[in-house]
Amino acid sequence: MSLTRLVLMSGRSIDLSELWLSSTYGGMLEGYPCKLVNEMKIKGLLRAAEEAHPATPVHLVPPPRDYPDQYAGAFGPVEVMPAVACVGAFRSTALDRDHDPILYRSALTIIWFQPTPHVPSGCDAEEALREVPWEELARDYEL
Repeated sequence: MSLTRLVLMSGRSIDLSELWLSSTYGGMLEGYPCKLVNEMKIKGLLRAAEEAHPATPVHLVPPPRDYPDQYAGAFGPVEVMPAVACVGAFRSTALDRDHDPILYRSALTIIWFQPTPHVPSGCDAEEALREVPWEELARDYEL
């Protein structure tokens, strides 16, 4: 049973079976959001997603970055990503038309960032999430 269903721009429906939400900068005790901090956050999310779903490909939707301060600190300019980091395990129908549709599904774990902690649904998901090229990235698996 899925948590929700999204409709990609391609028209394919994908089901969200797991969702992890976390504060992008939660637990940051010192420093400030910058390129180095953001790259470490992204690498950590990629590693966690790959470990949680080792048989499923993982895709990062490149996050938008904002540069609100014109002055650079010791680690470079302030670089802010959206407040909520999301890791979702998605499933859909099989990609290979030769696969039995009862026995096969396709899967992809997606990492994206969004401004609020809402569960994406239908056509209300972030546009970048809905533009994921499922057919190129997902992998079929047998039930």
